[in-house]
Amino acid sequence: MIIDFHTHPFVDENTNICSHKNYCNMTADNTFNNLKALGVVKICGSVIKLPFDKNADTWQQLKNANDIALGLKEKYGDFYQVGFHVHPDYVKESIDEIERMSKLGVKIVGELVPYLHGWSDYSCKAFGEIIEAAAHYNMLISFHSMDNDQMDKMVSEHKDAIFVAAHPGEYEDFMRHLARMKMSENYYLDLSGYGIFRHGMLRRGIDKMGVERFLFGSDYPTCNPAMYIGGVAEDFTLTAEEKQAVLYDNAARLLKL
Repeated sequence: MIIDFHTHPFVDENTNICSHKNYCNMTADNTFNNLKALGVVKICGSVIKLPFDKNADTWQQLKNANDIALGLKEKYGDFYQVGFHVHPDYVKESIDEIERMSKLGVKIVGELVPYLHGWSDYSCKAFGEIIEAAAHYNMLISFHSMDNDQMDKMVSEHKDAIFVAAHPGEYEDFMRHLARMKMSENYYLDLSGYGIFRHGMLRRGIDKMGVERFLFGSDYPTCNPAMYIGGVAEDFTLTAEEKQAVLYDNAARLLKL
């Protein structure tokens, strides 16, 4: 069984962020069957609406994406763990959204993708207020990795918050992820996007920080989940127990399944 902690489910062309979607025959209806055939029993993540209109109301666009995610939850049931957007330019609205989602049983803020939504500073005071609200409701904060110095500051100032960074990255970025794991026991890394294809990376991370700090993620539909599943399931440097932990157990523990 596999929990894919990093996906961006979609309902139509404007929410399917795959660059080659015209050649993949992906729909909201067949997503469940396609991923289930690979052993995925649960997906997590936010809905991303493209193109994002910089001239329109930013918060309303994010709120609409969050509402689409809730609609997909009705469609997919337990297969989907909703992730939702917040924004430091809208602190009150974001905290209200955290409260609303908490009442609905939602457990994940994000994946947050600032570069798409007009903000860029994880270490700013406004985002810090949002982090504190998320921590108060015991939510996981899934965020796109960017600017190591900002991420260092964010984690050092909010050690009670549970962070799941997305994308291991290349050597330097991956080593900074490991340093942040030392900084806070509440810092985790999902394997989506880029980095896992570097042989020995995951083995090194597990040896340095323990297997429980790594979650499987694919970044579907942007990336091919079969490749990422193989990157863990067929890695001969990992034990069967370590594969089980990364592919399912660690996310199940954080999500309190």
